[in-house]
Amino acid sequence: MKQPEEKYLQRCLDLAKNGKGRVAPNPMVGCVIVHNGKIIGEGYHREYGKAHAEVNAINSVKNKELLRESTLYVNLEPCAHYGKTPPCSNLIIENNIPKVVVGCIDSFSAVAGKGIEKMQKAGIDVTVGVLEKESLALNRAFFTFHNKKRPYILLKWAQTLDGFIDIDRTSQKTTSDNWISNKFSKQLVHLYRSEIAGILVGKNTVMNDNPALTTRLIYGKSPIRLIIDFEQSIQESATVFNGEVPTVIFTSNPKENSGNITYIKVENKNDTI
Repeated sequence: MKQPEEKYLQRCLDLAKNGKGRVAPNPMVGCVIVHNGKIIGEGYHREYGKAHAEVNAINSVKNKELLRESTLYVNLEPCAHYGKTPPCSNLIIENNIPKVVVGCIDSFSAVAGKGIEKMQKAGIDVTVGVLEKESLALNRAFFTFHNKKRPYILLKWAQTLDGFIDIDRTSQKTTSDNWISNKFSKQLVHLYRSEIAGILVGKNTVMNDNPALTTRLIYGKSPIRLIIDFEQSIQESATVFNGEVPTVIFTSNPKENSGNITYIKVENKNDTI
């Protein structure tokens, strides 16, 4: 059975997931405010550039006088800097909230412990590390970018039970669809697309399947299309050139950028993209 602190942090994580696909490059954050064992306010970061979870949670409390006797739970360290919104740590201090429980520290350089330090200096009792593993896992893409300076990568492929991912195109010519995925797995792939920043494929995928690489089977945004085509073998009639979403072509001989299509020069196949 979860301890009370873990129960409220889990609620923060559940709330935070509602922002998936809409808050990037910001992390997903949920916040719960508890008074005498009862949740009196909660909120989550709904959209990039809009109010943070702590702001929405505090604003949802009907009787602000109760904040002086409440505990604020949040899965990520409250920010300490001015960005698109003011610092959440300042708001917590201004509302005289005496105790804060944090899932994990924010590794973004503008925060990185500064929010916790600011609250502690103001006399707030701060606990860090409740459901830390789960808090880190929820925002693994965010932490990978800031800690390892690279994108978080999801590798996706469809495979038959006997280990094949495509027909043998060297001996069989076909123009018909070659679907391995089923209805459920297709929907899952489109869910993933709605949650990521970019989708990367090689020229063979485009030439053989003529995919759109957009989000269609569920509601959500489409990722940027990233295509490796060193020799510019893909015909301009391919669906990826329809201009529907921003598309980047990595090639050795780039053309002029046009509309949503951007060309980036890569000298040879051994270059790092």
